[in-house]
Amino acid sequence: MKIALPLAALVLGVSLCAAASAEDTSLPLPVMHVQWSFDGPFGTYDRAALQRGFQVYKEVCSTCHSLDLVAFNDLAAPGGPGFTEAQAKAIAAGYKIPAGPNDKGETVDANGNRLTRPGILADHFPAPFPNEQAARANFGGALPPDLSLIVKARAGGADYIYSILMGFGQKPPKGFKVLDGKYYNPYFAGRNISMPPPLTDGSVTFSDGTPSTVANEAKSVVTFLAWASEPKLEQRHRLGLEVMAFLVLLSGLLFLSYRRIWKDEH
Repeated sequence: MKIALPLAALVLGVSLCAAASAEDTSLPLPVMHVQWSFDGPFGTYDRAALQRGFQVYKEVCSTCHSLDLVAFNDLAAPGGPGFTEAQAKAIAAGYKIPAGPNDKGETVDANGNRLTRPGILADHFPAPFPNEQAARANFGGALPPDLSLIVKARAGGADYIYSILMGFGQKPPKGFKVLDGKYYNPYFAGRNISMPPPLTDGSVTFSDGTPSTVANEAKSVVTFLAWASEPKLEQRHRLGLEVMAFLVLLSGLLFLSYRRIWKDEH
């Protein structure tokens, strides 16, 4: 009896540990921590990375994901990716924007297709699908999220999005079931994700000559999406530093005033 109880406790402990381990496989792994140029009170956006990230979004991500809150003129705005106005106009003109009624009051052509026009700076990036139902129909019921605020909307921010992009291609742990139509990604809640691996080596050819590895593509597009989520970050940081400098100066002046007023009382 003295031996049976410890053995039973040991067996129970091992069973509980095994059960806990099996349960843990459904939990996401901690996100990777990346050093971003825009982190911290002095952070700024890397312009080259922003332009590379825009290229990744345009050539890869935009086929599935919208960017509803970003306008073409934002690309040439202060604090943005650093495109000139002429470059932003050329980018906008490369997109087809749903047009209003023509002089005959028509909104579709003879084949029933929606009339379009070239984009202008005032336009926002067009969505890849006409509506939510069309988007879900293309992805087995899953809805690709809009990326305008994705970095701010997800716990873990830029690190989380980067981890998701880098998390494809890993082997699932023993006993873990990848559901039909899903892909294994250890950084996603439940580890079953509907999005197929979006990036591969050579997905894009960067115009600045940066090697187009998955890591470089992921870091660039996350930088671009971080800017899309917070385009006024640099302005906010500058304002914060100016306020801090003013408070330091004010504190010094108040201290000197105090010393001058009360010097004869001590």
